[in-house]
This record gives sequence, structure tokens and C-alpha cells, in this order.
Amino acid sequence: MTAEVDPSVLVGDRALLGRSSTADRVTDILRARIAEGYLPPGSKLSEDAVGRALGISRNTLREAFRLLTHEGLLVHELNRGVFVRMLTVQDVTDIYQVRRLIECAAVRSLGVPPYDLSQAEGAVAEGEKAAEEGSWLALGTANIHFHHAVVALAHSKRLDELMRRVLAELRLVFHAMDNPRSFHEPYLARNREILSALKAADRVKAELLLASYLDDAEKQLVQQYSESMAGDEGGSRR
Repeated sequence: MTAEVDPSVLVGDRALLGRSSTADRVTDILRARIAEGYLPPGSKLSEDAVGRALGISRNTLREAFRLLTHEGLLVHELNRGVFVRMLTVQDVTDIYQVRRLIECAAVRSLGVPPYDLSQAEGAVAEGEKAAEEGSWLALGTANIHFHHAVVALAHSKRLDELMRRVLAELRLVFHAMDNPRSFHEPYLARNREILSALKAADRVKAELLLASYLDDAEKQLVQQYSESMAGDEGGSRR
């Protein structure tokens, strides 16, 4: 049974649109909500409910849906509507290939220290607070913020936008984790290690830590995602 997205998670975002609610701004809001874990894969996005929550026209919303479909975050199914996309194992592997290319290169190409690590430090603090409160959804979001902050060190608007899309897709994979605490919590300590290396201006160590992090995370997610999808297929055959 397909669940429909609860539009109440979007009501507070209406103020972000201001008086010029463009499709691009709506796209940014929906992408952010996907990246934060509020719009899970397979859930249906009702045009009426989402449009009312954000106070936007049907045409504006449809354009935002079109843009997010192009990004691979949503899918349109004929006569059924618009849904948050379910990724494949191959998608997971591709996401991590892209992450290695972007994140490791961002660290490798850092200029003369010191670096502005305020965003990365804030993301680690955000993760520590989430862990203390036992909020594993928030910890996953903090983890995403940390890696986005690492790429932001490259000071490239294009890389920044690309990373937003990649990390929003990554969040769709996180939903497959049976025990989000056991997955996210160990990586918080590894984020601290990467941050420490960057503070010491040791780019080589930071890149090695980051590459190892990405390798291990990919293996875990591919295994868990494969098992999750196999379970779903088995359930559908019953």
C-alpha cells in the first residue's frame, strides 16, 4: 500500500517562498525535505495537498515536479500520480562513485590554510546534539550537512548544486536501514576525524580518511539495500 506524503511537513515552508513563489524555489524546498528524510521513497505527492500546504498554483507545482523528476528524485506514473523515487542498488553504487569524485577532489584541491571550517564544525555539533537526543533521522541529516560542507570548501556554485542533488538521492537510500543508529552513529566519529585533519591542514590524511569512509559506507548500504529490496520482492510474491 502506497502512503501519501503528509503535507503538514511543508506548511512551515510557505514563508520561505515570500511573494515570488517560483518553481525553482519550490524545487529547492521539496529537494531539501527529501534530503532531510521527511519525504520517504515510494510516497505519493498529492498535487492538491502539497499545493495547499505551500500556497502555490498547480502550474508552479507541476514545474517543480518536472524539475525533480529530471533530477531523479521523483517519478511520474501514468494515471497514478507523482511519487518519491525508489532507488536501485546500481543507483547506490553510482552515488558513491560521484561522491568520491567530488568530495575527495574538493579536499585534494584545497588552497593555502587556514580553511573556513565553520560549516563543517556546525554540522559535527549538530550531529553530536542529535546523537545525545537519540534522534537518528536528525543525525543522518547532520551527516549530510557535514559532507555538503566539505564540498563547499571548493567555493564552486556548480559543485555545491550538484552535491545537493546527490545527497538528496542518498537520503532515499538511508530509509532502507533497519537500524539507523547503528549505521549513522559510528560515522559521526569519523566526521570528527576528517574535521581534525582539515583543522591541521593535513589534506592527504583528510582525503584518505574520507575515501575510507566512503568505501565503508557504500559497502554497508549496498548490502543493506540489497537485502531490503530482496525482502520487498519476496513479500510481493507472497
